[in-house]
Amino acid sequence: MLKVVPKSWLSWDFAVEDAVGMPWGEVGLSSWRERGSVSVGGQQFGVARQGLVGPFVLQGPAGPVAEASKPSAFKREFTLSFGGQECVLKQLSWWRREFGLLRGDVQVGSITPESWWSRRAEAMLPEDMPTEVRAFIVWLTLLMWKRDSNSGA
Repeated sequence: MLKVVPKSWLSWDFAVEDAVGMPWGEVGLSSWRERGSVSVGGQQFGVARQGLVGPFVLQGPAGPVAEASKPSAFKREFTLSFGGQECVLKQLSWWRREFGLLRGDVQVGSITPESWWSRRAEAMLPEDMPTEVRAFIVWLTLLMWKRDSNSGA
């Protein structure tokens, strides 16, 4: 389990801690555009969208690591591709901000807000998934929450 904690009241920069509260990484969303960064294990990764409606790409020092595309503007989900694998990150309910990670039809992870009004969250993601990809999944979820916040939803 990972704990996602905002660094300040209005910021979209987050510290990510492991289950016992030790630093695990950081996730940041840009204030101006849908881009940002993740850092884990002392490595920095950039996140940017290809074009206006293209996929979000997690870029590492050696090139692209993962990408996430939205199958529809009307669905609150991403199709995530990395290392020859594919999974889906999608909102589980219209009433809650919880997102689930699915491989096929099986839910293998989740990102759940601590409470209705909080930006703090818990992320339960597969341990066999690369750490930078897990951080990217947290980033994508926070992006959806930020979009909701910006739209006044």
